[in-house]
Amino acid sequence: GFWDVIIPNMFGKLSPSFINSWAMPGLEGEADLLYLVPLVLGIMLLWRLAPSGTWISRWPLAFIIGTTAGIRLMGFIHADFLSQIRNSIIPLAVFENGSFMFWDSFLNLILIIGVLTALVYFFFSIEHKGLVGKTARVGIWFLMITFGAAFGYTVMGRIALLAIRLEFLFDDWLWIIDPAMNRIAGT
Repeated sequence: GFWDVIIPNMFGKLSPSFINSWAMPGLEGEADLLYLVPLVLGIMLLWRLAPSGTWISRWPLAFIIGTTAGIRLMGFIHADFLSQIRNSIIPLAVFENGSFMFWDSFLNLILIIGVLTALVYFFFSIEHKGLVGKTARVGIWFLMITFGAAFGYTVMGRIALLAIRLEFLFDDWLWIIDPAMNRIAGT
């Protein structure tokens, strides 16, 4: 609330000696005038309540939305975008304990071909004719196989959840099936 958050964290940072003598004895620290920025932005946000001053509240709202979008964008870029790029940069020839690993190298080659042909499919600056068109068609096949596998994995997970729910209903709730033979029919 007001006394737990705003007084020590806002006014206590702006004027700690005044807050120490007036409201919260024991509060220490030096004045930090940087806290004037959130104070002014907060006061400007309150202008939203006045019909003639709603335009003033747009500035801090734009600042809050822009800052949040920028922070979220950086998190997205680091978590999703860069990790996908990092996982697709792999060696073509894989060696383990000094010996050549043929199958791993083959799978890495297929992955690189799939990534490059899918990127060619989404490259619209060149007309898809000739070699570029054939490469784009291979990219389409890689995309279709990938999306099909992802969809199949999703369906498989949903069916597994359905099977677990049906087992709960028929075994624990309705006692129709008893695979562990815990409930004997005669007792």
